[in-house]
Parts: sequence; C-alpha cells; structure tokens
Amino acid sequence: MLHRAFKQAVKRRIIASNPCQQADRPKSVPFIGNYYNADELKELLNCVEGDPIRLVIMLAAYYGLRRSEVLGLKWSAVDFTAKTVSIRHKILEEETKSGVVLKGYDVMKTKSSYCTLPLIFHVEEELLAEKVRQAEMRKVMRGSYSKEYTEYICVDALGRLITPQYVSNHFQVILKENGLRKIRFHDLRHSCASLLLANNIPMKMIQDWLGHSDMATTANIYSHIDSSSKLASANMIEEVLGVTEDQDNPENDKDEKPE
Repeated sequence: MLHRAFKQAVKRRIIASNPCQQADRPKSVPFIGNYYNADELKELLNCVEGDPIRLVIMLAAYYGLRRSEVLGLKWSAVDFTAKTVSIRHKILEEETKSGVVLKGYDVMKTKSSYCTLPLIFHVEEELLAEKVRQAEMRKVMRGSYSKEYTEYICVDALGRLITPQYVSNHFQVILKENGLRKIRFHDLRHSCASLLLANNIPMKMIQDWLGHSDMATTANIYSHIDSSSKLASANMIEEVLGVTEDQDNPENDKDEKPE
C-alpha cells in the first residue's frame, strides 16, 4: 500500500523517487492453524445445542465460510427449492467517530468468493428451524423486535444482527465452558478444509469450496496436512525400494549348502 501511495506521489511529481523501492520485502511466514477433526467438530456441535451462535458455528464448519460471510448470509441467498446457498454478501465491523458500526458489503474478498454451494441437508433443517424461531420471536416481542435486519439469517432473539466481535468472544466462552481444545473461530474454516483433504477430496475442489482465488493459495495453506497424498507416496516408495523380509534376513543363508 505504501509503495502504491508513493508511486502516485512520484507520478504527480510531489517527490523525486519512491523510497519503498529501497526496502527489502520481508519473507512470508506460512501460517499453520489449529484444526478440529471430525470427532471434535461433532462434540462442538453437540455442545452448542440451543446456543445463540449454533447456526453461525454450523455454517462455518460445514462450508468453511469466513466469519464475515456467515454473518452476511441473507434469506434471499438460500434457495430451498433448488437446494443451494449463495455467498455474495458480507458483514464487517468498522470504527467510526461515533463508535463501532456494522456495515454490509456486496464486494467480497476475491472474485472466487462469490459462489453457490449445495444446501446440505442438516444445514437446511437448521435454517428452516431458524425461520420458524424468528417468526415466533417477532410475534412475541412485537414492537421490541428489530425490523432493520429481517433479511439476514444470523440475528439474535431481538432480531438484531449478531456482531463479529460477539461471535469471536462467545466462541471462546463455549470452548472453555465445555472443556474443548482452544481454537479460533476462523479455524473452523481450516477444520473444514482438513476434513475434505482427509477424505481424499482433490485440492482443486477444495479451492472451489473455500472460494480461493487460485489453487496455489489453497495448496500453500493446506499442503502440510495432505496426509493422503503423503501416505500414497510412502507406500509407493516402500513397494519399489523395500526389501522383503526373506531377502534381508541373514539367517536364511545358514541352511544353504554349496553345490
């Protein structure tokens, strides 16, 4: 960003040269996140039965969605007839002079982030139950129920949009109270990817599922947990170069008599 800013300054002849060109680019350090396996994810989902962010957690775990993408899901994005869910809107918290405010954007992180995914049966059941719950709360709370976010799926008991900060903080409370291994909420996205890899889903399909802009991004993040391909490589090497037990055992030569 600084390089681009100074480049514009040079172009407008405000400065003679771009000082950022003299700086060495720091080496990127690959991130290795925490992952829940299938059993841990099942235990987590069992622990959040009736919790305000159960649906938020389920959407992140099943689809590997970012927090902003989960909270940005609208009812119009779910097609219960075609059995699809479309990712095309996000919710972010922004600092303003009057405090932190929630803002919705139709501009996603990358072009590939816009995607339409199959509506998974268990998620569909949860969404239909949430629809009923919100209708009941509107009747009970009447004027106290917020009408500002009726198009959004992830709202609280009063119809207010669930905030990103609440999701992150409450997620840690859930883990602590239930004695679950500590991970970040974003690690549910990584957990989803690790499950796909563990079940032999090709990297290209995982790229499409997660909405990465290119396969290199997916491979750089998740190649270290691609255990299936490593195991296949190990088996091949063992088969080609391995020495059988009979060939390698010197005891087999004792009974042999010279001709």
